[in-house]
Amino acid sequence: MNDPHRELGQFLRRARANRDPQQTGLLPDGRVRRVPGLRREEVALLAGVSTDYYARLEQGRHLTPSPQVLDALARALDLDDAGVKYVRELVATAENPGARTRSHVQRVRPGLHQLLDSFSSQPALVLGRRTDVLASNALARALFADFNAMPAKHRNYARWMLLDPQAQELFVDWEEQARNAVEALRLDAAATPDDQGTQRLIGELSLACPPFRHWWSAHRVHQRTHGTKRLHHPLVGELDVQYETLVLPGDPRQALYVYTAEPGTESHDALALLSSWTHSSGTVVQRSRAEGSR
Repeated sequence: MNDPHRELGQFLRRARANRDPQQTGLLPDGRVRRVPGLRREEVALLAGVSTDYYARLEQGRHLTPSPQVLDALARALDLDDAGVKYVRELVATAENPGARTRSHVQRVRPGLHQLLDSFSSQPALVLGRRTDVLASNALARALFADFNAMPAKHRNYARWMLLDPQAQELFVDWEEQARNAVEALRLDAAATPDDQGTQRLIGELSLACPPFRHWWSAHRVHQRTHGTKRLHHPLVGELDVQYETLVLPGDPRQALYVYTAEPGTESHDALALLSSWTHSSGTVVQRSRAEGSR
């Protein structure tokens, strides 16, 4: 994804195709719709721009829509918060190519490492650009995977989710979780279209994972703010964990994910048991996980 203008055009076309005409308030004109979604002229009418201008946006022409036009298009296409952020990122990187985020090694502050380790009962991860796993505490490694034991270039949440068979076994709703990971990766890539690490990751996943190619071509984006993950853990069985996302000051491309389970539930008991095993013997969880996969 090296041309933000082309990416914006493709995203707008997909969003237009997914928009239900009956939910827009437009009156039927009697014409037969040969394809799903809105026509270009209908989006233009709803957004208050000319059909020609909107058509050129979809064609990937080098135009710079104003914030007001982007807001109007977002309303016309009924974009969610992630979609709005995505189109703004694309326009910003297209308008200021010299100011695009450059590749640099992301590092987690020592104080943040201490904070992660202080969460004795809550799994916690720090994700960076392209969903790289920058840090994790012991309980997160026991709950999900031992990212620290992986080669550095493999410590990536989307890569693990899509290519590791144990991830497919762990998540009850793996397909939904994997699709969300792909959509989060696309959202992140909008701000760093020239990042070589992102391009290598996209290329690897495109070759190794057919579902990735399908989800990537859908041009959907997802922003993980909070939610629930349903797991079937090899040691403690079924459990649901809720997560909250905190963007870190000083580096908006780093986010802290903290997982909890509702008190008084079987999930809470399962997470407490896993925490007890993890802190009594850090090797037990990983050894049992490896034995269970044989």
